Amino acid sequence: MTVLLREAIGDQLRRVRTGQGRTLRDVSTDARVSLGYLSEVERGQKEASSELLASICVALEVEISDVLRDVAGAMAPVATLQTDALVEVIAPQGDAAAALAAA
Repeated sequence: MTVLLREAIGDQLRRVRTGQGRTLRDVSTDARVSLGYLSEVERGQKEASSELLASICVALEVEISDVLRDVAGAMAPVATLQTDALVEVIAPQGDAAAALAAA
């Protein structure tokens, strides 16, 4: 399963917003972005520009670096699983490796 960066960023922004007990309307007003667009960013349907992401972070009173660090941490286990799966295909372990070696 591939996690897109825009989805991970949207998930993190939603977690921060809901953790603060704020509505989309509150944040969209403070960030000066349309409610619909902010909703699409949170759902991972739109990719936020760096300027828009900065504006949303200011509205949420959170550092953009903290959001990106949390996103990186959330994506790391997925990337590790994907890498492990690729390694298994390239260099199978156990019985599969023995079967390939015998062939």
